[in-house]
Amino acid sequence: MSGISRTFASDNWAGIHPAVLSAIASVNGGHAPAYGADPVTTEAIALIKERFGDDAEVFFAFNGTGANVVGLQSLLRPFEAVICAETAHIHVDECGAPERLLGSKLVTVATPDGKLTPGLAQGALRGVGDEHHVQPRVVSITQSTEVGTCYRIEEITALGDWAHDNGMFLHVDGARLANAAATLGLDIGAFGSDLGIDVLSFGGTKNGAMGAESVISFLPPGDSPLKFIRKQSMQLASKMRFVAAQYIALLTDDLWLTNATHANAMAQRLARGAAGVDGVDVVYAVEANGVFASLPSEATLALQQDYPFYVWDDETGVVRWMASFDTTEDDVDRFVERLAEVMGAETA
Repeated sequence: MSGISRTFASDNWAGIHPAVLSAIASVNGGHAPAYGADPVTTEAIALIKERFGDDAEVFFAFNGTGANVVGLQSLLRPFEAVICAETAHIHVDECGAPERLLGSKLVTVATPDGKLTPGLAQGALRGVGDEHHVQPRVVSITQSTEVGTCYRIEEITALGDWAHDNGMFLHVDGARLANAAATLGLDIGAFGSDLGIDVLSFGGTKNGAMGAESVISFLPPGDSPLKFIRKQSMQLASKMRFVAAQYIALLTDDLWLTNATHANAMAQRLARGAAGVDGVDVVYAVEANGVFASLPSEATLALQQDYPFYVWDDETGVVRWMASFDTTEDDVDRFVERLAEVMGAETA
């Protein structure tokens, strides 16, 4: 049974990259120790440590929400809080999982472009030492952000310095870390402890994998209870080699970069085409694989009949279009053509 045609709904809608699928199949023969005690997992962890450094501890997980909850829990107690952008995935798209499962409050901050700064975060730093207030403990950012922008190295370093100066940790939700690295011309391993990052999720699913995420901790090994947290949070895979093999495929010959670069390029092509259609306004800088545009609700409904995608903001009419590793130029051009037809019908 085949899937539906390629859409711009989400990079989660894309299939598995053939090389990743082949890697899964390649480790399917015979038996191997469970729960990560197998040679495939050992190899995958070694490849990740080659990129991120010897101080990186690697813990594979199933999904992005699980990776975020596991990573944050290693930094928090229930009376402590996370400072994040009001658009952060942990706030708007995880059904309250961090707050319910961790018992920790999320303190949100309005941002113009999805990115926190020390100045913006400072306004959320309240009640320190006051027993009546939750205690700020973690700054969490998303790379790339939920609106498709990317933090520059110096921006992350500034947040890391600010967090540490205030006795806090820096957590990075890197579900689309590959896309950000591709945009910035950096190796994936650039997002490590040198920037002041304490815990990072390095996503694979949105980059051509299947249910493969990882949590990377840069805390001293004795200070991180992640191996216990992962198990208790139901993110420890018994047949770990099938998750680990996907990271081997993504890191071999920089497949992660090839996939992310292509998805980003398709988003740029889509943004240029959409911006040329009368009545369509691209509202955020296109720096990764997402395009955010405003158009009349009637046009959105008409376009969704042919191409499923999500409305980002009902009030403003902003929608989100996501490109994937398998998006083609023809996919983009056909979509833009249909967009122009729909908008033309609305203004006729």
